[in-house]
Amino acid sequence: MRSLRPWAAVCAAIALALLTTTLTPAAAAPPDRPAFSTHSARAALARLLPRHASQFTLVPVGRPASGDWFGVSGRAGRVQVTGTSPAVLLSGVNWYLKYSAEVDVGWPGRSTAKLPRTLPAPDGPVRRQASVPHRFALNDTDDGYSGAYRDWASYEKQIDLLALHGVNEVFVQMGADAVYYATLREFGYSAGELRAWIPGPAHQPWWLMQNMSGFAGPVSQRLIEDRAALGRRIANRLRQLGMTPVLPGYYGTVPPGFTERNPGGTVVPQGTWVGFERPDWLDPRTTVFSRVAASFYRHQRELFGDSAMYKMDLLHEGGRPGNVPVGDAARAVMNALQSARPGAVWTLIGWQNNPSAQIIDAVDKRRLLIVDGLSDRYDGLDRETTWHGAPYAFGTIPNFGGHTTVGANTAVWAERFEQWRTKPGSALSGIAYLPEGTGGNPVAYELFTELAWRTGPVDHAAWFTAYARRRYGGPDPHAARAWELLRTGPYSTPSGTWSEPQDSLFTARPRLTATSAASWSPGAMRYDPAAVREALAELLQVAPEPRTTDAYRFDLVDLARQALANRSRSLLPEIKAAYDTGDLPRFRAGAAEWKSDMTLLDRLLATDTRFLLGPWLEDARSWGRTAAEKAAAEFDARSILTTWGHRSGSDAGGLRDYANREWSGLVSGFYAVRWTKFLNSLDTALVTGRPPAAIDWFGLENAWNERHDPCPVAPSGDPVTMAAAVLDALPAAAPSGPAASGTAR
Repeated sequence: MRSLRPWAAVCAAIALALLTTTLTPAAAAPPDRPAFSTHSARAALARLLPRHASQFTLVPVGRPASGDWFGVSGRAGRVQVTGTSPAVLLSGVNWYLKYSAEVDVGWPGRSTAKLPRTLPAPDGPVRRQASVPHRFALNDTDDGYSGAYRDWASYEKQIDLLALHGVNEVFVQMGADAVYYATLREFGYSAGELRAWIPGPAHQPWWLMQNMSGFAGPVSQRLIEDRAALGRRIANRLRQLGMTPVLPGYYGTVPPGFTERNPGGTVVPQGTWVGFERPDWLDPRTTVFSRVAASFYRHQRELFGDSAMYKMDLLHEGGRPGNVPVGDAARAVMNALQSARPGAVWTLIGWQNNPSAQIIDAVDKRRLLIVDGLSDRYDGLDRETTWHGAPYAFGTIPNFGGHTTVGANTAVWAERFEQWRTKPGSALSGIAYLPEGTGGNPVAYELFTELAWRTGPVDHAAWFTAYARRRYGGPDPHAARAWELLRTGPYSTPSGTWSEPQDSLFTARPRLTATSAASWSPGAMRYDPAAVREALAELLQVAPEPRTTDAYRFDLVDLARQALANRSRSLLPEIKAAYDTGDLPRFRAGAAEWKSDMTLLDRLLATDTRFLLGPWLEDARSWGRTAAEKAAAEFDARSILTTWGHRSGSDAGGLRDYANREWSGLVSGFYAVRWTKFLNSLDTALVTGRPPAAIDWFGLENAWNERHDPCPVAPSGDPVTMAAAVLDALPAAAPSGPAASGTAR
């Protein structure tokens, strides 16, 4: 890629300088010099706490063999935080904010506006030791479901929040398309062929996992370059904070026609993945693979610098090994990585049957880290036996597709993490926060990341009590009651089948028998919906002062949204019963309530920017310079939320609505349109006695994907007023229905 080469050399020089200055072991610093620069931590502190940053003194110390630690001490207005990296210093600041100042910096929602002018003194000297060395964050899917078209300011905020909560390893895929592009140009592919093969940014995570290619493309050369520049900036910021950017590794993905261009480069066709044709897999045992891998890592170094960790998963979700022994393939993939990056760690996700024992046993286990996506989902797991002693991180996927839904198996985390960490022969060496989409469920993020800074079991009830006290900047009995209801309800869902709560039926493709919107989501309530309704009633009684916080406004909208979404699960069966019995008045009453609820839902969501579709679409359009580029980006951003892909993947593959979410503009402009069309067709059927007219759902949905009508990017309305309207609209005692109730602990 000739246009990337001039600035790639500059990038390499910058990356090398950053590596030299930020990744040198702190303990190696001369005694008369600081262990590391605190500049990046101070800059983050200024962004997070602009009015109070000057009241913190940050003291860098070397990292001992026992691992990371932070300490907090000082007096009012003079808080001293000691830590073993810039990110660890920020973790110490956050511990002070939570447990001394009693305010919250959530993801999302904060109550730091309640901090007094002079910061309170810490509650005595505090020292916290990290219980695990690996504190990993971000799923392979994060860029797709959290926003592939975000700008630097959004990523900078994300990095600040990751560092603040103790994360030290972050998956970075932004710009990986530039590495593939530059690499494969050397192996016989034209620029046009590669730009057509690379999917639109919102769909690139699944291309990197070897699931699909090409959809929502072709991408432009400028887009590839811009994404590479942003990816470099993200990786460099992580290094400045002493965090590890976990980069994609190379394990054999190639475009069609590779063998014809490269004799000896044998490929294994990978078949299909939920309706998409998968890219071919280059046999890692071939000498051609070694050459491609060497080129890949060389270009990656030029664009992004080096790392100590690389993420790749062989044969993800149904890949075919053909006649290639999986152990031999794994050995060759690891050899290529070690040749390019001696000592690097190969990171894999624990998902379905991945990684297989064949992979684990073929390589040096000391160079593996498995980030387990199922630690809290199933019972009876024995990771030491299954993974033959390979190091792994206790992980969770509390969210699939970026669903806007409240709840997680937090009570399971509070018990299971410590049990697994301390059992004889434990290979647990980290935590892995792996929601498919980030930016929701702030209490879950906060509790999960805190596990790594505790060396004993978490008192679930006490932790939630403290959270309720700081979330809105001070104690309030109604807030305390609301969070206790949420703790024992949606945040105490059990393990055994699921790690996420149910999604909303308002977001499902219309059918009277719908039990979920996404094909692979829970088909029933996982807790008693009365808990959320009662918690909403309590939150609406919170005193005026806490109501002014950003955290309160977000939580109130989110909780009211969830209460209304839960009503969809009791209302739809009522509508079905009326239709099945031919009861037109009862059917019309139920349909009217359904439509009214969706209108109310959209108005509620419109009161908070974080629940608006408009910014998602505006971000996508901002990456295009021409009308065609803007249109392609918007289609990419819209389709990932709705049809996900083409007709085959959406319908037969079941991907439709996988990334469903309740956002203003999406509810009124897409979900409500579908349901209104469907319910009206049923009404006509009842009146005429004829079967309802067939509806081409994909045709209707894809037409929405191709639209370019603007959506609001600023909130409107009052969240308290709208949340109260939701509570008034709910039945006095919402039917519970069948549910797997949460388990109070």
